[in-house]
Amino acid sequence: MLKTKVGYSENVDAFASGAETAKMANVIENPQVGLLFTSCVQDQNKIMEGAKSVLGDVPVVGCTSSAAICTQDGYLNKETGYSGMMLFGGDLEVVTAGSKQTDETPREVGRRVAKEAISKVKGEDVEPDFFFMSASPANEEEYLEGIQDIIGNVPVFGGSAADNTVEGKWSILNDGEAFADGVTIAIFYTKGEMKNLYTGAYHETNNVGVITKVRDERTLVEIDHEPALKKYAEWTGKSIESLMGNNLLTETICAPLGVKDPIGKVTAVRHPMFGNDDLSMNIGANLAENTAVIELSNTPEGILKANEETINNLNKLMVSEANSYFLVHCGGRRLGLALSQIEDKIYPEVKKVIPNKEFLMVFTFGEYGMGDHSSNTVGGLSLSYTAFGGNE
Repeated sequence: MLKTKVGYSENVDAFASGAETAKMANVIENPQVGLLFTSCVQDQNKIMEGAKSVLGDVPVVGCTSSAAICTQDGYLNKETGYSGMMLFGGDLEVVTAGSKQTDETPREVGRRVAKEAISKVKGEDVEPDFFFMSASPANEEEYLEGIQDIIGNVPVFGGSAADNTVEGKWSILNDGEAFADGVTIAIFYTKGEMKNLYTGAYHETNNVGVITKVRDERTLVEIDHEPALKKYAEWTGKSIESLMGNNLLTETICAPLGVKDPIGKVTAVRHPMFGNDDLSMNIGANLAENTAVIELSNTPEGILKANEETINNLNKLMVSEANSYFLVHCGGRRLGLALSQIEDKIYPEVKKVIPNKEFLMVFTFGEYGMGDHSSNTVGGLSLSYTAFGGNE
């Protein structure tokens, strides 16, 4: 049976934090991988060194988490730092690999990393069941495409590295090496059940337009042949001035944009991040011309309540009873709750529906998952919640 255990620490000493986190988690048989998440203010290399001092050859991969992590025992958000790990063991095999971004294309890096990981598989004629990915917030779609070129459309879970202030102080953690730009993966082979629910948990409005101009995949220039920021301001009733520059990031948390997958099963959230002088908008994920974009809506209270609703819906997907949960929560959603002074309600909201099981929640700048009858998807301002159970 697949087994997991969560460990964590708020020790201000980075090495000690990693060691304490790993020691708490390292109580399961046949440990295969530790998914590790840390603050951006501590030395991530020292944290990994501390974790490896306990785990030895067990690989450790992950990323920095924005401002906090959350476990079954509470909300860890000390300004001096924190670390948390979900260790996987039992009846499974996990192989890992990662790389800094090089002069290769991100898709080529994804292919290379996937090939390196599967070259480590000990079993013969086995197909992967799911995989974890963490990447820098820029080329997630391309990394994912490259990985899937090698392993196929295997379900993904995970999220992009984050910092506390959207200044690029994030890190990818790749088994002892920390870097700001690149990707790391862990590929799982197991009979244990894993189910992922990927959602933005927003409501669609009647404001819909066609994307008529995109620059460099992530700059939305025009909607319906009008400047994108002007169109968005008309939709939301906000002034253009209030949406300029970095203001756009916080102004759009409760009213982001959405794009549908080809069969309408998943609405992937697109978070407008920066309002440019030419009235274009920098977006946190890729867009395509001649596709529809929708204004989405929710309230801070609705964003908070989505935690309980999503976990309940995730439990309904499980064949076996869930034993643990890995919860990827957008750092922008957390920021919106903090600005509304209800961030402290995240933990009790989750604990209400996971009272007796272990979980690890992390806060990312991009979320990945697979919706109902969809392919793997990358988006922002989203939840990618994963449950692990017994053999299917």
